[in-house]
Amino acid sequence: MKASSIPDIERARFNMVEQQIRPWDVYDAKVLDALFAVRRELFVPTVHRALAFSDLEIPLIVQSVDTHQTMLAPKLEAKLAGALFLKPDDCVLEIGTGSGYQAALLAHLAREVTSVEIDPRLVAFAQDNLRQNHIDNVKVETGDASNGWGTTEYDAILVTGSLPSVPDGLKYQLRVGGCMVVIVGTQPVMTAYRVTRITAASFETVSLFETVIKPLTGPVVSRFKF
Repeated sequence: MKASSIPDIERARFNMVEQQIRPWDVYDAKVLDALFAVRRELFVPTVHRALAFSDLEIPLIVQSVDTHQTMLAPKLEAKLAGALFLKPDDCVLEIGTGSGYQAALLAHLAREVTSVEIDPRLVAFAQDNLRQNHIDNVKVETGDASNGWGTTEYDAILVTGSLPSVPDGLKYQLRVGGCMVVIVGTQPVMTAYRVTRITAASFETVSLFETVIKPLTGPVVSRFKF
């Protein structure tokens, strides 16, 4: 499809993918398809909808109240989704729901997503966004999942805020063969890691790229272990 043959909003989406996301080495066709299928602009607070396809973080303002949280930049959302290597039958845990857009991308790539958000205002906002976009394989729950969530094991876990360390509680919620993508560190130095559960008691950790994002909201109590 040529950019000149599509409406303005689809041209903006096309340009987002071609000018921001592909240059950041996101080439997985399934991830790129998700970026076109999930209408990012409908997850952006109305006051900032004109910025939906911009290469920046967008403040999450809900009912005129600044939650002090943001939507990540599109290229980072795509990069994180691709780093999980999701399969159609996977069950995913997302920690930090925000607007629900990242969960919607994951839901396009996997069978089901459980997304946990500590801020009730964002829980309601994300649920409304997902419902209005007819995405029914995401369950949004309220709580602090920074050290794990329930007893279910997942094929993949994504943490959408940075952590100074990775709690063991999250690592041990991975099924054997499953992986977690998490950004670790404090400003100005943070690194995205993929942590894969190799056996019941062993993990492999790979450094992916450097970036800086807001900390995950909520207490974190454990130290990072490779």
